[in-house]
Amino acid sequence: MTVYLVGAGPGDPGLLTLRARELIDAADVILYDRLIPPGILDGVAAELVYVGKQGGGPQMPQEEIDRLLVQYGTGGRTVVRLKGGDPFVFGRGGEEALVLREAGIPYEVVPGITAGIAAPAYAGVPVTHRELASGVAFVTGHENPDKPETALDWPALAAFPGTLVFYMGVKALPRIASQLIAGGRPASQPVAVVEQGTLPGQKTVLSTLGEIGSVTGIRAPAITLVGEVAALRERLAWLETRPLHGRTVAVTRARAQASALAERLRGLGASVVEAPAIRTQPLPAALPDLGAYDLLCVTSPNGAHELFARLAAADADARALAGLTVAAIGPGTARALGEHGIRPDVVPARAVAEGLVESLAGIDMRRALIVRGREGRDVLPDALLERGAEVDIIVLYETVAEPLDEATARAAAGADYLTFTSASTVRFFVAAAGSLAGPRIASIGPATSAALREAGVEPDLEADPHTPDGLVAALLADAAR
Repeated sequence: MTVYLVGAGPGDPGLLTLRARELIDAADVILYDRLIPPGILDGVAAELVYVGKQGGGPQMPQEEIDRLLVQYGTGGRTVVRLKGGDPFVFGRGGEEALVLREAGIPYEVVPGITAGIAAPAYAGVPVTHRELASGVAFVTGHENPDKPETALDWPALAAFPGTLVFYMGVKALPRIASQLIAGGRPASQPVAVVEQGTLPGQKTVLSTLGEIGSVTGIRAPAITLVGEVAALRERLAWLETRPLHGRTVAVTRARAQASALAERLRGLGASVVEAPAIRTQPLPAALPDLGAYDLLCVTSPNGAHELFARLAAADADARALAGLTVAAIGPGTARALGEHGIRPDVVPARAVAEGLVESLAGIDMRRALIVRGREGRDVLPDALLERGAEVDIIVLYETVAEPLDEATARAAAGADYLTFTSASTVRFFVAAAGSLAGPRIASIGPATSAALREAGVEPDLEADPHTPDGLVAALLADAAR
């Protein structure tokens, strides 16, 4: 029975510590705040209890949070109190630890990366610098409203020879600036305000102490830095210079396949909406005797994985493909085969059935086996039949609709780009969302573009080559324009 006071970091899920991830996965109960990184609680088995607060919005009194900590902490279960940033840096973790100590409940503190360091770093502002700032002071910009007077020594803060970092002080910016100027800080001193630090929507405003109070359009949560180091942003900014920063891209491919594309887009600065419109499910089909064929054509990564699932079920492995010429429809399918120890002999430059037909032009074959899904086109088998080959098709899976909740459909409709990687994603997304209006439409290739036209929409961009990498390249080129 232990309560863990865990820092979840400043917002970027990649900055969550390994220890925090361990405890989240092992917890029975998680009491969590509003400012935790998106997605880190997806799929956890714990009971989730929201205890967040929002400035100017709903508030759970700290006394009620303390009561819940004691209630769950005495229930014999593993409890995680999950906080944005670090629990002991303006997180009221010290107060909660005292409550637990007084109640005789064991606890541990797991530090997190605090926003006062992370947000400036993501904005290209070092909080210390050998020549510009030998010290840094972390200050709350939102004091306890019940205090009769401020506990901050403004003249001392103004005289501090280093960087001042203010947490949660957006509404108080005019007062903060005037107090520091009155205390002796020059009105010309650089100030940087970082909104949504470390997240894809991060925005940084660079101003001066004399003018920052009149700057509009800044919203919480934000970190404010006062000091000469703020001016380094003009040379050191990196996050907001990434090519897709500020763009939102919706990914509609199946969840199992979407993660790699989503991570690539996030690495380029995009905010990603995962809106899977499809999922695949295996079909009951037994493999024929592979030794009877000269050529094996695999037309999708799903087909590759299903093929080897059937081989494993038959107590066989990659050796069953010995002597076969193996063709993959594109690099994604080739990678999937590679995961099972097979390097395909044929991978066309164009990742479409027509490209595979062209690449097989010089291959001698008597019998060919095509591994595909139920929705596969007949371009490949028809072409091989015309060449005189005997062709068998084995259908190992089918694509079905993935339910799309209203919030996800709304988020996808509000994206800058809506991406489609197959004709089935188009059909099922339109059926679930009802419309493709709003975002720019990105297609992975001709078959997908044809499905979009059937839905009454001309794609704004089409990948070339017709692969996920080609789709990313098309998005980058379009965003640059």
